[in-house]
Amino acid sequence: MKLRLIIGGCLLCMGASVYAQKQSEPLIPMVEIPAGSFYMGGLGIGQDYDEAPVHKVTISKPFKMAITEVTNAQYEQFRPEHKQLRGKYGFSTEDDEAVVFVSYDDAMAFCEWLSKKEGKTYRLPTEAEWEYACRAGSYFKFFMDDKLPKNYQKNQEIAPKLKYVSLKVAQTPANAWGLYDMCGNVEEWCLDWYGPYIPCEQTDPVGYADGDFRVTRGGSHNTPADFLRSGNRMAMIPQDMFVHTGFRVVQADYPETQPLAVLPDPYTVTVSQEKCDWEKQKVNVPVFEPFKVYVHEPAPGSGVPFYLHNHQPAITWCDNGDLLVVWFSTDNEKGRELTVLSSRLRKGSSEWETPRLFYKVPDRNMTGSALLNDGKGTLYHINGVEALGGWRNLIMTLRTSTDNGATWSKPSIIAPEHTSRHQVIAGTSMTREGWIIQACDAGGGGSDGAAVHISKDGGKTWNDPWDGAPLPDFKDGGKGTTIAGIHAGVVQLKDGRLMALGRNNNIKDKNGRMRMPMSISDDMGKTWTYSPSEFPPIDGGQRLVLLRLNEGPLLLISFTGHPYRTSEADKEMWFQTPDGKKFKGTGMFAAVSYDEGKTWPVKRLLTDGKEQFLNGGAWTQWFEVDESHAEPRGYLAGTQTPDNMIHLISSRFYYKFNLAWLEMVKPKK
Repeated sequence: MKLRLIIGGCLLCMGASVYAQKQSEPLIPMVEIPAGSFYMGGLGIGQDYDEAPVHKVTISKPFKMAITEVTNAQYEQFRPEHKQLRGKYGFSTEDDEAVVFVSYDDAMAFCEWLSKKEGKTYRLPTEAEWEYACRAGSYFKFFMDDKLPKNYQKNQEIAPKLKYVSLKVAQTPANAWGLYDMCGNVEEWCLDWYGPYIPCEQTDPVGYADGDFRVTRGGSHNTPADFLRSGNRMAMIPQDMFVHTGFRVVQADYPETQPLAVLPDPYTVTVSQEKCDWEKQKVNVPVFEPFKVYVHEPAPGSGVPFYLHNHQPAITWCDNGDLLVVWFSTDNEKGRELTVLSSRLRKGSSEWETPRLFYKVPDRNMTGSALLNDGKGTLYHINGVEALGGWRNLIMTLRTSTDNGATWSKPSIIAPEHTSRHQVIAGTSMTREGWIIQACDAGGGGSDGAAVHISKDGGKTWNDPWDGAPLPDFKDGGKGTTIAGIHAGVVQLKDGRLMALGRNNNIKDKNGRMRMPMSISDDMGKTWTYSPSEFPPIDGGQRLVLLRLNEGPLLLISFTGHPYRTSEADKEMWFQTPDGKKFKGTGMFAAVSYDEGKTWPVKRLLTDGKEQFLNGGAWTQWFEVDESHAEPRGYLAGTQTPDNMIHLISSRFYYKFNLAWLEMVKPKK
């Protein structure tokens, strides 16, 4: 022990000069970590639910661990071409800075190369080895204290716009066992598949036999300090890489412990695989059923993470007749606790089930979800995944299901850069060619417009046709290469063009009123022509739906403007009752077009006329409805089942209706 402490102390005194010297064998300076036992985990409160239960872990054999994260100079002896990534986004340019932009597979390949080079076994640390080595006998939040000292901090806050910091290793004091940068600098890949802790003592645990995500530990720059705690658990999709993640190695044989078996989810066997007979379900009478709650709080002790803010939903139908809804649950929309939950309305049931955990990369913001049934037996789930918090640095991931959403494929990364234009919007559609169209917000601001990502091969490869041009001035129409308006709905017209309607970037019509912008593309999303629609503009807490109905017409569901951000003149809309009585209404409405969006003769307020006082959740909160007032705000998502029933969700409520009900107010010729 004394020798290790002396080595650690000497490196601290020498500072970074040890890395300016020529590297001698071995390539990676190591320190021995003794065998021993410790208590792993924490209370598991709130977003740290995955740290429970506390359990005793024994590391039965000593092992050697790199005193720092692998540096650029060390990694590039294995992969010289990595030099091209130095300085990407302004980070890690020097030889002695931690290497970043390395995936789990990259880290494993380096270990294999180093093992062959030196004739010793190098590998990544297990999650248990990492926490044991980081703590070095301490049970503080951080190895040195319950608060992270200022000299360890590197912009420890939610940082949608990353602040440059040096990633130079060994610039702060080492822990008691001579390890540098265990709390901060960059996250570090671990060997394990991520999964829940088990409530029993373990010896040399190696995690699970399989999973979707690989564990990362230690936290990084540009992220709140709480994620740098010694016991904090994170994970990433193994193929992911960004400026926040590197790795360090251990020199030791692989543990002989058997991994934990992945237990089957009992939920999967309860999902019916019997195909629905949609023809038998068709009805010819008008149907309108509003205000059914689909966001329920899970039962205490269920283990489902549920937070105060439940928002941004998506919906699709399943071949067995079920409906599937997903949404995010969080306390802070920029927070890393943000989790995607799901609920199911089973065929024949009138009640939505309590939520389940649907998709969560641990300690990552998961802003933006979309669902699609391709009509050929496959469900698609597309989701954004943040690296460091906020929603500007997102990749896009894809999962598929061929068993009505009972199970899902491992997530694949379909847009690998953590950047803007990747905030997924519900409303995925398919063109007549069979191509998938996915709309995304083009930036983090309310006036940044929307992008489209297109897959022509069933989701295997994707293309964003944007040419990099800046956003135009939408006010007077014109042309550009980005959809006008965020949270856009996109459909293909019968002549092959794309049409989109969105929020903000509003355009004046000939009468001087601000209108919701309409964007038309005749080259599959490369360029767009802008014009004012006939509809009021919408704003905060509102998102529209744009669908092609099975019967042929286009359907828009939107709002008569924002309750207090839209002027009275701009949001004025008139409706009529089935008996022809005209009235001025406010709130959520549906409009139908029979001529590809040129005119919208059918407009109906989405209310049953009953006086009620309701809570719409999320940003909507409390509102009154009656015959002339409908839900005033909400993030909308919609789908139409093969029986021609339209299914709409707002931020908390589910609505069911059909074209026959909408056409009760269709003007007579």
